[in-house]
Amino acid sequence: MKNALSYYHAKLSKIGYCIFFISILLPALASAQTRGTVQVVKDPLIDTLIAKRPSLGKNIAAGGGAEDGSSSGYRVQIFFGSSRQAAYNAQAKFNEEYPELRTYVSYSEPNFKVRAGDFRTRLEAQKLVQEIRPMFTSLFIISEKINPPKTDPSND
Repeated sequence: MKNALSYYHAKLSKIGYCIFFISILLPALASAQTRGTVQVVKDPLIDTLIAKRPSLGKNIAAGGGAEDGSSSGYRVQIFFGSSRQAAYNAQAKFNEEYPELRTYVSYSEPNFKVRAGDFRTRLEAQKLVQEIRPMFTSLFIISEKINPPKTDPSND
């Protein structure tokens, strides 16, 4: 009698496991078999951006990354101090040696900064640092917005 009970108990547990797996797998198989359509929900501003894409590409190809014509790049800081006269002296000294490079004097209270060049890569800025290291004591390469180099229309 004990064997008969254990036999029925084993049968019922096997049936229970089968029902459990069927109840789990059947919905998964049923949903995998259905085919439908994909509905894309997007912001209407994306269409506006796509419409502006050709003009953005022309601006980047022309050398500018933003509407004002500036892009990310590097400059070499050749002076940092509180004396205005010393800042302008450093700028003049640099301009004598490198008249083709632009220099920028900025004032952030209480210090003046003189930065030179508009370099697109850090490597270009590093070359300048190596050249002017004997002239200036403290040189730093600064990442900031730069002005694009002037293009010569006669080279086309």
